[in-house]
Amino acid sequence: MSKAPPYSAAQVDVVRLPGRTETRDAVAVEEPLEIRINGEPVAVTMRTPGHDEELALGFCLTEGLGPRSAAPPADLAANTVEVVADRTPAARNFYTSSSCGVCGKGALEAVAVEAPGVESDLQVAAGFVSALPEQLRAAQAAFAATGGLHATGLFSADGGLLCAREDVGRHNAMDKVIGWAFAEGRLPLAQAILCVSGRLSFELVQKAAVAGCPVLAAVGAPSSLAVELADDRGVTLCGFVRDGRVNVYTEAWRITA
Repeated sequence: MSKAPPYSAAQVDVVRLPGRTETRDAVAVEEPLEIRINGEPVAVTMRTPGHDEELALGFCLTEGLGPRSAAPPADLAANTVEVVADRTPAARNFYTSSSCGVCGKGALEAVAVEAPGVESDLQVAAGFVSALPEQLRAAQAAFAATGGLHATGLFSADGGLLCAREDVGRHNAMDKVIGWAFAEGRLPLAQAILCVSGRLSFELVQKAAVAGCPVLAAVGAPSSLAVELADDRGVTLCGFVRDGRVNVYTEAWRITA
């Protein structure tokens, strides 16, 4: 197993019971990241450091802000990324926690980012989908060290892992992958599959739809709103992908026996 990046894990003191053994343990790093858009500070997200430019690009893309580039700020402020984008949001209420990608929004309408329906003729075998979580887990070096990070993996139609990212926030891990794909000129992801390590929430489906990805799989369960949005946007939603089994909630024609 590859070693976790040094910025992903930190050593802390711990007392293990029973027996009261004093030792050291690795925990996931969580720190704030300020995202500036066109010079204006507009977002703070709690994240695991690393691939911050990808995170900022993915965040801005899935918020409908039309990002063009991301880089460290000219003043070299720590935990800050500067994004050049087509527009700067008027309301600066984008604080998000590491657990929820929409917690800082003032109204439900604020999360309804416009995304066209996903148009893709991609079809993949159920056995192919059921093997994705195991492939993703093998790429989760920081999770292996800490047990405390989510992951998103982007896979090609032939089964190759194109990109894997970890973060304390499931939405951050997704943003990092989508930001990578944007920077690599791979959007829309019409011939690719996204796989996440946890449950399927509304914001993950939203982000997959914005990226044009036709298949989103997870080891956990979907929420009702995630299923509703996937059905509306034409995304094939696969949950409880484990032990050779797959539950397909929407657009089941893309998953073949």
